[in-house]
Amino acid sequence: MSRPSSTNWVLKIENWVINKNMNEIIYKPIGIIYSPFKEPFGVPPQPKFGKGIKGKVEIFSEYCLGLKDIEGFSHIILIYHFHLSRGYNLLTKPHWDNKKHGLFTTRSPRRPNPIGISVVRLLGVKDCILDIEDVDIVNKTPLLDIKPYVPEFNKEEVIKLGWLEGKIKS
Repeated sequence: MSRPSSTNWVLKIENWVINKNMNEIIYKPIGIIYSPFKEPFGVPPQPKFGKGIKGKVEIFSEYCLGLKDIEGFSHIILIYHFHLSRGYNLLTKPHWDNKKHGLFTTRSPRRPNPIGISVVRLLGVKDCILDIEDVDIVNKTPLLDIKPYVPEFNKEEVIKLGWLEGKIKS
């Protein structure tokens, strides 16, 4: 592939864009996540606390074929854009502590790259719509990707929990 002669070239591949200096990456959503939460206030802080809360994921038609065989999985990982998140602080006070901690030791949605991940239960699939449960996501959140949750691939024995030690049950 030949690069444009401009010193500020941009490489476009399918759904993402990256400029030559690697300082900007642009993704295009593959769908939308729907939930009962109209605003961030009141959204469970993690899927574990959203037990029983149902939602839907609409996959855009050009990506529906990628759902083939997904109904064989009980859980899926949703990777999404925190579209309502604005700004960030490198030190932040999380839900589970009164002290400030480094942003990258928390799960705050206010991040330099506002990307969220949630493991949700897959209840069913019809055409390009996924019915999900255990939702901790704001309504109309842009979906970036889906991956199957496979315990053998995803679950690690936790050795250290950092500042969370003694604050949560593992």
